[in-house]
Amino acid sequence: MTVSPAIGGVLLAAGGGSRFTGAGQGHKLTATLRGRPVVEWSLEQLLRAGFDDVVVVTGAVDLRVPDGVATVHNPRWAEGQATSLAVAIDRARQRELQAVVVGLADQPFVLAEAWQAVAEAPGAIAVATYDGRRGNPVKLDASIWDLLPVEGDAGARVVIGMRPELVTEVACAGSPADIDTPEDLRRWNSPTTSP
Repeated sequence: MTVSPAIGGVLLAAGGGSRFTGAGQGHKLTATLRGRPVVEWSLEQLLRAGFDDVVVVTGAVDLRVPDGVATVHNPRWAEGQATSLAVAIDRARQRELQAVVVGLADQPFVLAEAWQAVAEAPGAIAVATYDGRRGNPVKLDASIWDLLPVEGDAGARVVIGMRPELVTEVACAGSPADIDTPEDLRRWNSPTTSP
């Protein structure tokens, strides 16, 4: 199954990961999770979802991505997630997309099926839910892009909170668990832990 060519897939991968690097480790997205870098797990699921247009927004660390995957650098990454989202939206406007589905590179257990389900959901904003709790990815229709903040760390949450009538929740399989600390990585690398 492929997603409409008018909808792009966006992986936000620009943050500094201070809770991970502050513990004396390297960057969390390049840390090894079950034999591969964390970012590879997240990007693999996004690519399996079948988007024609996929972009990874980078910032604090350079990331290797496969051929055919665009990267856009956010020079303002330290100012918060909204700046990375703004970079992705600018690119989506240039490519004349009608919507983007946005996820986080430190959430390696979000499945391709979740990306697809959110992309196909009706409405201006679609949000993945896991056991009734909202998470990522999130679909943002072009009709609400001007409402998104361009600074700070809240990203789309601001619009979701202000305009709940625009939000469709999409129940998804998988897990929104993220890798924020070395302890998170150790837990998910344990053979007895599964998402």
